[in-house]
Amino acid sequence: MDATVLVKEVEQAVTRSGHTRYVVRDEQGNEYTTFRPRIGDEAAKYEGRRARITYHEADRGNFHNVYLDSIEPAPDDDEHGASQSDTDPDEAAWRTAVDAAPWLLGESEPQKAVPPKRFFEKLKPLKDLVAEDIRESAEDEDGDGD
Repeated sequence: MDATVLVKEVEQAVTRSGHTRYVVRDEQGNEYTTFRPRIGDEAAKYEGRRARITYHEADRGNFHNVYLDSIEPAPDDDEHGASQSDTDPDEAAWRTAVDAAPWLLGESEPQKAVPPKRFFEKLKPLKDLVAEDIRESAEDEDGDGD
């Protein structure tokens, strides 16, 4: 089966037998598992982004397993004609704020860890401004075209 999903998280865990298990979680909480390092490592590159996945399901005893077979960039078009690479404005804004963190904190290579509360207080205002700007731009494109 195929699906286009927003990859929220990729978790790695070593099993009792010593194999690495990769669990990909999408925006709806669905989980896709693989034991193939190549696929698991590739999946990690898509955290916070949309991706096209191929998977299969298998029942083993009382367990229903969903296995990730492949992952690749999402196609450019969805049924509404919008780009699949478009993400939630808040997600894009957080990425922008994190990229700007060295400038916001005033040092590109801090000598000591920045306390989380200070880090958040510095980044959140920029994130909010960027998200608002993205939303307004999207409304302008969808609007009357003033």
